[in-house]
Amino acid sequence: MLLSTMSAILRATKLPTSGPYPTLDPFLFCVYHSDDYPADESGGKMETTFPGNGSDFNPHAPYRMYHGHHIPGFPQHPHRGFETITATMEGLIDHADSVGNAGRYGEGDVQWMTAGGGVVHGEMFPLVHSDRPNSLRLFQIWLNLPAVSKMVQPSFAMFWNSDVPVYKTDDEKASVTVWAGDYFLEENVTQNSPPPDSWASDPSNDVAVLHITVQPGGSIVIPKANSTADINRSVYLIEGHESNVKVDGKVINEKVCLTMDATKDVPIELDQGAKEEVQFLLLQGKPINEPVAQHGPFVMNTQAEIRDAFMDYQRTQFGGWPWPKDDMVFPQDKGR
Repeated sequence: MLLSTMSAILRATKLPTSGPYPTLDPFLFCVYHSDDYPADESGGKMETTFPGNGSDFNPHAPYRMYHGHHIPGFPQHPHRGFETITATMEGLIDHADSVGNAGRYGEGDVQWMTAGGGVVHGEMFPLVHSDRPNSLRLFQIWLNLPAVSKMVQPSFAMFWNSDVPVYKTDDEKASVTVWAGDYFLEENVTQNSPPPDSWASDPSNDVAVLHITVQPGGSIVIPKANSTADINRSVYLIEGHESNVKVDGKVINEKVCLTMDATKDVPIELDQGAKEEVQFLLLQGKPINEPVAQHGPFVMNTQAEIRDAFMDYQRTQFGGWPWPKDDMVFPQDKGR
């Protein structure tokens, strides 16, 4: 749906019931995971009662197993040519990879991984808690790399929740969690640095990833982009769509992706009588403007490079998998 050229909203696209959200260059992929996993009833194995079929993405179930069989999640799989940003809000993830990194994170932590020339990793969602549900909410976001950086060495950045900037309005009825970008940073607050080869590491690319929450009676203004270059900006309404929130004066009452004019400020207002808060994800950045060739977990510039990626993976396994299980998880009592 196209909107008036006077509005900051250029287009509104209804979000799919399941699967990836639409994205604009430099982003490739965005999925919102919201799963109500039960308490662990497996005696400490951190497994679900009913096994998965290896490809469970049912949007109508209370939770999904994804590619996991006994523990939900994504067992070892390769990537090349882009970056993953895993931004958590609730729940825990067990990560392991071919470089030897491993650990547990979540509850507001952010992991940023530059796959570069090739890495294998697994992301599992063990049922750590036996005394309460294991609810999980996170975003999995893919940020492209330009051709010059697609074959760099893999690198990682871990932002623990205590180091992730959070801005609150004076009345505390609106907040912004700043996963990436130079926005809503209060005085003396330093933003976390992306991996060195990231498209986001150059401030002129104006990459931002924001989680915005507005309570009933609250309001906030998303400022126009910092850069004067052409910037792609998408705003996703992910929760609270029945609250009739106003975005740039327009009532939004369904889960949508709003393509925005990044040269304009965007006011968001929620009536005091709304029954629940609203939540948005903002993705923005300068487009890379290069050809995109993608096949599954590999993203390059040409189909020949995709074929090379498959052959390289078959030959080298991108360094091999040093862990005893494809769906590697850690002891139940391990902390973050």
